[in-house]
Amino acid sequence: MQNLPTNAPKASPPKRIRARWKRLLILISGWGFIFLGVLGIFLPILQGILFLAIGFYLLSLELPWAHRKMEQMRERYPKLSATFDEARLRAARHARKIRRRKLWWK
Repeated sequence: MQNLPTNAPKASPPKRIRARWKRLLILISGWGFIFLGVLGIFLPILQGILFLAIGFYLLSLELPWAHRKMEQMRERYPKLSATFDEARLRAARHARKIRRRKLWWK
């Protein structure tokens, strides 16, 4: 039996598995922001509407129903359009960080 050197590089998992983990991180982040948004509605410290918008935008990247709901909210509440735009920018920045991040096994 041949021993491999200890400094041999570890094989990285397939891209499909990494994509699933990144999708999971985006979904967890989205639901986390939704949770913070609900808390923010009742707590004066947090910006509830902004966190809800960021959460829905992150979820809309992966879930079609969240995308539809986001568009319905934009149409129904046009005065909050600036908040939705700011949320989109913040959420896109967050999603880019997740997608660029190397996972722990890399």
